[in-house]
Amino acid sequence: MSKPAFLTVEDVANNLKVTRQTVSKYIKGKELNAIKINKSYRISTKDFETFLSNNSIAHEPQVDYLKKSKNCTLEYSNKSDEFEVLHHVYNGLIKCVEKQHNKKENQFIYGDNLYILRELLKTHRNKINLIYIDPPFGTGQEFNSIEEENAYSDKLIDSAFLDFLRKRLIILRELLAPNGSIYLHIDKKIGHYVKIMMDEIFGYNNFINDITRIKCNPKNFARNAYGNYSDMILFYAKQRNKNIWNNITEIMSAEKRKQLFPQKHPQYGFYTTNPIHAPGRTKDGDTGKEWQGIMPPKGRHWRYSRKVLTELDNKGRIEWSENGNPRKIVLASEHKGFKIQDVWEFKDKGLSYVDYPTQKNHEMLERIIRNSSNENSIVLDCFAGSGSTLKVANKLKRNWIGIDNSPHSYHVIKNSFTKEKIKCNFYEYHSRV
Repeated sequence: MSKPAFLTVEDVANNLKVTRQTVSKYIKGKELNAIKINKSYRISTKDFETFLSNNSIAHEPQVDYLKKSKNCTLEYSNKSDEFEVLHHVYNGLIKCVEKQHNKKENQFIYGDNLYILRELLKTHRNKINLIYIDPPFGTGQEFNSIEEENAYSDKLIDSAFLDFLRKRLIILRELLAPNGSIYLHIDKKIGHYVKIMMDEIFGYNNFINDITRIKCNPKNFARNAYGNYSDMILFYAKQRNKNIWNNITEIMSAEKRKQLFPQKHPQYGFYTTNPIHAPGRTKDGDTGKEWQGIMPPKGRHWRYSRKVLTELDNKGRIEWSENGNPRKIVLASEHKGFKIQDVWEFKDKGLSYVDYPTQKNHEMLERIIRNSSNENSIVLDCFAGSGSTLKVANKLKRNWIGIDNSPHSYHVIKNSFTKEKIKCNFYEYHSRV
């Protein structure tokens, strides 16, 4: 059998026993000659033989963002080549159709986000501080608005959906600033595949949280399974420990206040009390000596110096029991809030209450934007839908970019932004024929 004149990137990868991404890096580094036929690269058999003779052992090059990670990869048929995703030239143009301000951001772009994101690399590479995306979940369904208008299609499933997402995530990684983060909202049926894919693209070490979001009331489906009332949000940094993190706390609810601060002080409001002594004996120090005529209990010491205890007592911040036992008054008004955990309850509203199917809770988006961006940071949502991310970002004085290819999304955003007096420049992506 005669040798083929040309090999595909996958053929070369299989021969070398390396990944397709590695072959792309050889091509990019001009170690391996390749030509482009249609949309794919081809390597002549002669060029491949020359490469083999020059490289008796082909080492897979290290990638900075994968160093010191525990990466694994997700393999499936027709997996896109990273080099081609980043360097393929698309014949298109972004045109302004309505200008309402002179800012660089605060814009909505209508069209396929793959092409638009590639165009944004020219102006926003390493500049986006926060990405929140709520892509289709690979359900194989069509989603309509309450007026039965087609809002968006979720027909891609399985490997086709995963590759659709992979292409966009590769570009989004390049757009993220060094202090940037990405939150990807996804259904649990496919989310664990997406987690592996994001480990591969962003680096396992840059994974921060898998957040469980309670999305609705408990279900009572007649099937042999537990009720499904949650989805997941995957949270990654561009560079772990360098990402913006404001550590926003959760405000104490009225119900929690009643539980933790059940008593009411005539001057200071709701409060509880804590002991003013702690385990451990102090032999010669100040906290082991007599205060107000009493000694700390056996085997314990005062939590504060006697001077501080006296100041607290003079301010009425020490409560004395009938038996003369002192306790510190702790005020609800001084509570700094609770550390936010990785289970969130932000339920979606019914279709009759929203402008767009799968419209997300604004309070949830506010938590994400407050925690992972600052004023004047750039926030990107390339599956903008109803524009909720853009609205919340605008409210919090962030700059923002929204993208969507749904005419219904365009219509909803245009109308709601006009109604809420949000200034936005509108663009459309056009293919050049």
